[in-house]
Amino acid sequence: MSKQSDKYSRMLAELKEKVKRIEYLKYGLNSLIYWDKITKMPKKGIEYRSQVMGFFGEELYKFLSDPQLKKYLAYFDGNKQNDEVVDGMIARMKRNNYYVEKIPEKEYREYISLIANAEQVWETAKEKNDFQLLQPYLERIVDKFKSFAEYWGYEENPYDALIGYYEEGVTVKEIDQLSTELRDFIIELLNQIKAKEASWKENTLEYVIPLAVEKQEDLARWVLSTIGFDFDAGRLDQGAHPTTLACSPDDVRIVTLYNEKDVRTGIFNALHEGGKGLYEQDIDKNLLGTLLAEVASFGVEEAIGRLYENIIGRSRGFSGAVYKKLEELSSQDLPLNSQQFYQCINRVKPSLIRIDADELTYMLHIIIRYEIEKELINNKITVGELPEVWNHKYKEYLGIEPDTDREGVLQDIHWAAGYFGFFPSYFLANIMAAQFTAKMEREVGSIDELISTGQFDAIHKWLAENVHRRGAVSSTSEVIKKITGGAMSSEYYIDYLKKKYCKVYDL
Repeated sequence: MSKQSDKYSRMLAELKEKVKRIEYLKYGLNSLIYWDKITKMPKKGIEYRSQVMGFFGEELYKFLSDPQLKKYLAYFDGNKQNDEVVDGMIARMKRNNYYVEKIPEKEYREYISLIANAEQVWETAKEKNDFQLLQPYLERIVDKFKSFAEYWGYEENPYDALIGYYEEGVTVKEIDQLSTELRDFIIELLNQIKAKEASWKENTLEYVIPLAVEKQEDLARWVLSTIGFDFDAGRLDQGAHPTTLACSPDDVRIVTLYNEKDVRTGIFNALHEGGKGLYEQDIDKNLLGTLLAEVASFGVEEAIGRLYENIIGRSRGFSGAVYKKLEELSSQDLPLNSQQFYQCINRVKPSLIRIDADELTYMLHIIIRYEIEKELINNKITVGELPEVWNHKYKEYLGIEPDTDREGVLQDIHWAAGYFGFFPSYFLANIMAAQFTAKMEREVGSIDELISTGQFDAIHKWLAENVHRRGAVSSTSEVIKKITGGAMSSEYYIDYLKKKYCKVYDL
């Protein structure tokens, strides 16, 4: 072995040891401690827990901003060995280092502590239907992100800096173009559907199915098992909001919630988070200790969640299987037949709550949040104006207006949790899910046929091989290019929606 090769191996071993420590802290803070906070922690534990989370955040900051890391990064930049895992690890570290080192340590520590407290205040504010309880915390959070945008830098719009944190290279300009195309199409299709429904003598789509939470949990477990979720490497819990947290591919924790008055909420939460759980469980374990044993991006992860929730979950084949399971679990006859259940879960009806929105109008919920965030960061509106702006946009886009903050601006935890710039990932996810599906069908066959014949393993296998296993080795744009051979396009999603709703509503 040459001296150069020996040095390369030694430097790589030393770097990986440092990376392991970063990974342990990151998973400990973002997965284990956070999971316990939202599922098990008693309310009175928040004050001390916030201090603990602040400490771990500070330690993580120290590791990520360690001056020695820059020496390693500089070395490997100048000594590439055509190893995509090492190259990916270096790129990931440079990106992490860039975002962290630009923020002064004191501000980063304050931010971590602020978020920990704000999430708890959000729960109370939502319960009491009082936005003013959260407002002072949210004002501080927005101010932090305005500062972060300046620290991180941008070319055209300060909001680009926040979007880029989650989806590298994506800009306001690109999303504005895609959103215009989709908004125009959705509004036109929505008007056609409304006209069709108005002519029906009897609307069979109004039914809902109540079910005890205990039985809904049984149903959620059945859904997860059906699509391939491994309960020996994961678990299911209830929490304040649905999410999926992974400590490793062998420890993936799904958090969900149920609505005992309407079983659909629990079903589609399970499908969405279950899809993301499959992604996390399928990541190559050899990537542990490289910072690449993660999803490629939040948008790609959401794409898998939306694919399972909507393209699979709302299909005729899957809805029929769910209906049979509901018949087993229900203590009384269901108020609708299998065909009506399929129509029911695909009903298009503007709603106030994003997570309960129908598939077609969901994008309008995201566009509203995207526009509000953009306006906040660009000083077009203030935090104090949020309830009014929120209500106005819902009236304009969806034709409905919330009576309470609980149903309006307080419904999502994202802003209290510091997820500014994240909502565009939901937007991009729907587009990518349709592109992935189109490619899958060209290689494996009709997804409707696979679902109807119970071949969920074939779907899972294709996604695992083409998306999941590579973890974060590739960026969002690289994933799209590798799978589809082109750039992100609204064409496939528009085509999917058009075919689906023309069939459901006989347009």
